[in-house]
Amino acid sequence: MRYFIELQYDGAAYFGWQRQPDTPTVQGTIEAKLSMLRGTPTEIVGAGRTDTGVNASFYTAHFDAETPVDCSQLSYKLNKVLPPDIAILRIYEVAEEKHARFDAKSREYTYLLTPRKSPFRRFSAWHYTADLDVEAMNRAASKLLDHEDFTSFAKLNSNNKTNICHITHAEWVVEADGTLRFTIRADRFLRNMVRAIVGTLVDVGRGRYSVEEFEDIILSKDLSRSSAGAPACGLFLSDVRY
Repeated sequence: MRYFIELQYDGAAYFGWQRQPDTPTVQGTIEAKLSMLRGTPTEIVGAGRTDTGVNASFYTAHFDAETPVDCSQLSYKLNKVLPPDIAILRIYEVAEEKHARFDAKSREYTYLLTPRKSPFRRFSAWHYTADLDVEAMNRAASKLLDHEDFTSFAKLNSNNKTNICHITHAEWVVEADGTLRFTIRADRFLRNMVRAIVGTLVDVGRGRYSVEEFEDIILSKDLSRSSAGAPACGLFLSDVRY
């Protein structure tokens, strides 16, 4: 039997999602507690990797069990034993062939940028005080939908089979308190891709690049042309669609 887990986590204390020896990760932390509660080693498969310090406001994973699981009780018990920066939203049974990673049709990331210093957002937003031309940032972001090779935003030595991604949405919105929220959706993302895109779009907003130069960066397929990646703290995996 296969079960899906929907969860959230604050990534500040973890070296990303993926299990690593002698290093705190979200996957490793959940697996340890899940195995303890079930009394048997239990591996989980996540919807994808998130890097060190990156958060998830919505994440999915699956695990297999030979005997039926009381989903409500297991969810309750997991939340009791997991640290406060990981929360289980729900656990439910799915078809045995359903896969948290390979069956995902799209993933969505959200990036938060705040112009005001806030003690409550120090791990959940990039504090950035320079004036930004959000209209120009959105014109540049729209260019992402016209292309599919994002080598210019791919981390080096990532061993990607392909740097092709199909982006279907990319937009900045200014919220009532002045926070800038960037939402981007695609069938897949490359390592560090969203942070590199955000960093380069912010440079468009502050006038370092024009919209045309941003598109030239995409077309160049050259990582050295893009800006430094935005800080991990402002990035959230916010949706996984099947």
